[in-house]
Amino acid sequence: MLSHVQYYVGVDGGGTSCRARICDLNGNTLGEAKTGSANILLGGDIAMASIQDAIATAAAQAQLLPSDFQLMSVGLALAGAEQKSAWYTFMAQPHPYATVTLNTDAYGACLGAWNGNDGAILIAGTGSCGIFLHHGEQHIVGGREFPISDQGGGAVMGLRLIQQVLLSADGIIPQTALSQHVLTHFNHDIDAIVSWSKTARPCDYGQFSPAVFAYASEGDELAISMLQQTASDISMLMNALIHRGADKVCLMGSIAERIHAWLAPPLQRRIATPQGDAMDGAIAMAKSSHNLYPL
Repeated sequence: MLSHVQYYVGVDGGGTSCRARICDLNGNTLGEAKTGSANILLGGDIAMASIQDAIATAAAQAQLLPSDFQLMSVGLALAGAEQKSAWYTFMAQPHPYATVTLNTDAYGACLGAWNGNDGAILIAGTGSCGIFLHHGEQHIVGGREFPISDQGGGAVMGLRLIQQVLLSADGIIPQTALSQHVLTHFNHDIDAIVSWSKTARPCDYGQFSPAVFAYASEGDELAISMLQQTASDISMLMNALIHRGADKVCLMGSIAERIHAWLAPPLQRRIATPQGDAMDGAIAMAKSSHNLYPL
């Protein structure tokens, strides 16, 4: 680590939001902030803008000045970082910080969950990815971005929901309170749904996931089928991590943390409680180089 670094900054960036935390060298939190998407596959410049905005907001909380940015070592745990060309494109951008290290959001979450030790996590929020850290190696399952991957995440759930809603609008499957909720969101205008879909981002699809959980708790058949499919996807990814040698798996993210009751009892017994979160992992990344690819 550079000798003139005075602050560690951890950034956890996904498809929906970007969180930044600034700590002093003793680990005391000085400031924390949240901004928009920092998935680098949606645009490295967009992600960098969100990151810099979050760090600047957290720095203002800490009463730090822009001149203090050059004293910051920044650990970035970002969605999309697994894509090699996107990783290099992002890292080629200018920044005001002393040093930056970049790895995936799943890597940061795993470091945080297991307090820097070996272990496995399945993160399922807007997207999804499983990672097992073992003897210095990363074993990855899934996480290749929406719509071709990310099973078990909110975006895929939302995409499937929209598909079912359109089928219900055509009278192919029964309508439910959940499908009516989605149709009302679009003012019962099918053309509006089609137009929306042409530019909808993962977080736009993921916005419907809270409604799925809410309606499932009321016995809505469509919502229940959505969560059964999501639970099946998460079970598939958990089993893949176990097959690679993981004993326990921490479930992290807005979807994963709420799906426990929908999993089979044998997998429920494999769930571990995280010791920390992705922000803790990103701070750990800031303390030494954890770059996914060599510079």
